[in-house]
Amino acid sequence: MKKILSFTVLIFLLFGCRTQQPTQTPDASTFFQYGPGRPAYVSVHRGGGEEPGIPENGIGSFSHYAQLLNPCIIECDITSTKDSVLIMMHDYTLDRTTTGKGKVSDYSYDELKTVRLKDRMGNVTQQPIPTLSEVLGWGKNRVYFTLDIKRGTPMKKVVEHVQKAKAQKSAVIVTYNADQAFEAYRLDPSLMISVSIMQLSDYERLASGGIPDRNMVAFIGTREPKKELIDFLHSKGIMTILGTLGNLDKKAAAQGDSLYKNWKELGVDIFATDRPGAVKSVLNLN
Repeated sequence: MKKILSFTVLIFLLFGCRTQQPTQTPDASTFFQYGPGRPAYVSVHRGGGEEPGIPENGIGSFSHYAQLLNPCIIECDITSTKDSVLIMMHDYTLDRTTTGKGKVSDYSYDELKTVRLKDRMGNVTQQPIPTLSEVLGWGKNRVYFTLDIKRGTPMKKVVEHVQKAKAQKSAVIVTYNADQAFEAYRLDPSLMISVSIMQLSDYERLASGGIPDRNMVAFIGTREPKKELIDFLHSKGIMTILGTLGNLDKKAAAQGDSLYKNWKELGVDIFATDRPGAVKSVLNLN
């Protein structure tokens, strides 16, 4: 009996494991659609920085949060070097988040290859500055990215990188006004777009401009959320993102993390936060 059992296990290991497929995230166009009863999710602002040794906008940091959160949404920032290479960097200067000095735009990508990222406490890590291409290749079918395009970086070039990497299923383009949203939709109608909707008129302008509800994820601001607006967006099948980063995160840290539960009860679907661990814990997320 033991020999038969052992042989069966061996056959499974040899053949069953070969056919086992890696777990893949659903397409962004499916995942970012509102439906009643769905849990809340965490979007890691700037892709990290909450913990020592976990700098902003580094692939190592993204990997850390991909293991912490399932599914994992990474908000990250794109800027351009002197030679027009798209890299991940929030600031226009290198000083705060890296071992480099001065403006990003004064350096070629080759000149930045030896620069290393620093965490928010100023500790130097071994993580290099990644390119957008590297990030999209690493994250495809593993995490969702909300791509924040910094001023002066062409959206067209970012979208071309997403298309070249065939990463539309993992990417959301962040926009701050209707004109940017129209541009993103025109460049690739298959992409999900983070649109700023603070009031009903914001939605009406986007809809009248031709952006379908199915392409929208609504960023509803960084202040206390309005239930009436959330309910309206949900009636359109649109998920909502609350930016707790900054003041609301500080408020929760000071007054109690149960505030995240209160905002979830108002209908918030995604928390864009500098405190992903705290939000995950209080909302009992995966």
